[in-house]
Amino acid sequence: MTETRSTLIFGGARSGKSEFAERLCENSDLDLLYVATSAPQEGDEEMAQRIKLHQDRRGGRWKVIEEPIYLGACLRQYARENQVILIDCVTLWLSNLMFQNQCIKDHSVELLQSIRECPGKFIFISNEVGQGTVPDHALSRKFRDEQGLINQKLAKRCDQVIEIRVGLPLQLKPSPYPAITL
Repeated sequence: MTETRSTLIFGGARSGKSEFAERLCENSDLDLLYVATSAPQEGDEEMAQRIKLHQDRRGGRWKVIEEPIYLGACLRQYARENQVILIDCVTLWLSNLMFQNQCIKDHSVELLQSIRECPGKFIFISNEVGQGTVPDHALSRKFRDEQGLINQKLAKRCDQVIEIRVGLPLQLKPSPYPAITL
C-alpha cells in the first residue's frame, strides 16, 4: 500500500471540514503548518469572527502562513519532510484569483505540480458548491464551474479524498469498496 501524501477534504458550508482536517493533523507526530487563503478585510467583522474561531481552535503546535494568491509557490517555499501543510481553503483561494483577475489555469497547474514535486504531506480543504440550484448571475455560474473543475483536478491528484457531511467523513478515494463494473 502506498503512503498517503495528499488529501482533499471537501463538503458543504459548516459541514465540519476544517475541524476534521485539524484533528487529522493534530493526531500525527508531524510538524503542523496552516496555510490560510483568507485574511480579514477591514470592516468585515463576520469574516474576522470566522478567522478567530479557527485560530482559537488550533493549539500552539501550528505555524500559520497567510497566502491568498500564490498557493503553489507557497507550498514550494514551505514544504518539507516530517510536516503536514493544511490549506484552508481552496474555495477562498479561487475567489481571490477571480477577484484579482488572475489566470486560474496557470495557478491551478502550479498548485497541482507542487503537490507532486514537494516533500511532506498536504491536506486541502474545499467546498462543494455545485449541488444547489444554477446561479442566475454569470459570475456566480463561472465561480461554481471553476470550483467544480479545481475540485475534480485535486481529487485526481490527491491520494485520498474525503467528503464531510454533517460532521461525518465519507471516504471516496481510495475506495473502500470493490470497483464498480458492468
